[in-house]
Amino acid sequence: MMSTTAHTTVTGLPNRIRRGAGRRNGGRRIGSHVLLIVLALYFIVPLWWLFVASTKSTPELFGTAPFWFGDITHFADNIAGLFTAKGGVYWRWIGNSFLYAFAGGVGATVLAVLAGYGFAKFSFRGRGAVFGFVLGAIMVPPTALAVPTFVLLSNYGLINTAWAVILPSLLNPFGVYLMRIYTQDAIPDEMLEAARIDGAGEIRTFFQVALPLLRPAIVTVLLLAVVGVWNNFFLPLVVLTDESLLPVTVGLNRWTALSNAGAGGEQVWNLITSGAFVSILPLILSFLLLQRYWQGGLALGSLK
Repeated sequence: MMSTTAHTTVTGLPNRIRRGAGRRNGGRRIGSHVLLIVLALYFIVPLWWLFVASTKSTPELFGTAPFWFGDITHFADNIAGLFTAKGGVYWRWIGNSFLYAFAGGVGATVLAVLAGYGFAKFSFRGRGAVFGFVLGAIMVPPTALAVPTFVLLSNYGLINTAWAVILPSLLNPFGVYLMRIYTQDAIPDEMLEAARIDGAGEIRTFFQVALPLLRPAIVTVLLLAVVGVWNNFFLPLVVLTDESLLPVTVGLNRWTALSNAGAGGEQVWNLITSGAFVSILPLILSFLLLQRYWQGGLALGSLK
């Protein structure tokens, strides 16, 4: 009798434990799904509103449901008006944004790859101190550097030129940090030593051995750098005054100030919302087109 009871107790305890663990795991999964849904809505709702707003005229923006379409025919009118307003200056702003994002993003990525690879695979005096300085630079907000950057560029006569936006964008401390961390894990030292033993120089080793393995990190740093330069607002606002040099972020802000002037200014809110919607399309396309490189990077670890 005691043996049967003991057996039931011993065998029943794991069942109760498993049921309790299953309920806890199920609760965690539900909580995770709810959190993901909330985060998805947090990011999707502003994009949805921007798309809906681009289909409305200025009176409809303030007089209809904010999250539903107005007269859909206004979308074509808004886009046409956007590209012809003020002599078609929006085309110039978009072109400037492409120039700054391409030059600054690509340049920052190249410097980050070279610096991260050097920090990860070469030993030199002061490496820890220099890398600590780079980590400290990550903590400094860009707005805190706007005034010193303005003074420095002013001393060299670069204010109100494209270089005033491009040159500061080349410095990407977070990209250097990301490239160093990824390089340490993705490229074994033995692989580099084998290439050197086979007679490859440092440049050939970097381009033919290391660089192909760094592709996922390079794409990540490139996208982060391009998006950062494309969305940059405060630096161009400080260093640029010529309207023909403004990026789309600062240019649309000029129109916002014009619309905020009230009765004394032209109301172009429909063009502002349409311009903001058009300005995010290149970023969305970039993420969609480069997504496969991240997927290739996920499979890379399973093949090594």
